[in-house]
Amino acid sequence: MEINRSNIIEICQSNSIKPDKDYGQNFLVVPEVAKKIVDLLHIREQEKILEIGPGLGSLTHFLSEYDNEIDVVDIDYNMVGFLSINYKEKENVNVILSDIRNHDISCYNKIIANLPYNITTEVITYLLLNSVNTKKMVLMCQNEAFNHFFDIEGSEYGPASVLTHLLTKINKGFLVGRNSFYPIPKVESMVFTMEFLGVDPEPAKQVYKLAKSLFLNRRKTILNNLSRHLGDKEKAQEVLSKAHIPYNYRPEQIKPDQYLLIYNLIK
Repeated sequence: MEINRSNIIEICQSNSIKPDKDYGQNFLVVPEVAKKIVDLLHIREQEKILEIGPGLGSLTHFLSEYDNEIDVVDIDYNMVGFLSINYKEKENVNVILSDIRNHDISCYNKIIANLPYNITTEVITYLLLNSVNTKKMVLMCQNEAFNHFFDIEGSEYGPASVLTHLLTKINKGFLVGRNSFYPIPKVESMVFTMEFLGVDPEPAKQVYKLAKSLFLNRRKTILNNLSRHLGDKEKAQEVLSKAHIPYNYRPEQIKPDQYLLIYNLIK
């Protein structure tokens, strides 16, 4: 079923569905935008697709036009019930009631999602840490949250961005205006892609743990933070010297590849 501005109110009322603020539900009601987002996946034959947080199925409608096996995962019982009825004739579309943060994602080749702001960082980090066969992700989140993954300097830069840039090539897609959703959110959303680089993920996962430790005190120098992490100031000085990183740098001044270098020197 295509979700649009004309039928959204009727669908919600006839199915006793009310957007849940706790789940951050804002339903996309512009089919042209929904199709454009799905097209960014570039779905190929035999690829297994995961959609996270489908809501009423704005993206599901266009995903279901493919013959691929598509798992649609939502934590909201009402949404799962609605989609199960609407897509019961589509044998390749599996509607699953689950919290994506507890769902095994190792089998999926491509992932698509409209993510709620309050768990955006948590969910994307989970996807990055647990993807095994994933080649590409197409995600939409509130515009401010996007910077946590895209930026590699400044106040928005942090461990999640380090992990992102070590494992993927992240690209901006396009902005989606507030009026494209029901109910209307307070901010615009950003559609973006993450293409996995095919590198060994284990070093990146360890670097992520290291970065989390070193970003705990963003205002302190990297020497202070690394000394605390290692429990040895002389060792910290040795590592930073070999990495050609000034002792007075702050964590946000160090690029992802430099964090990888620090990890390798410690190791």
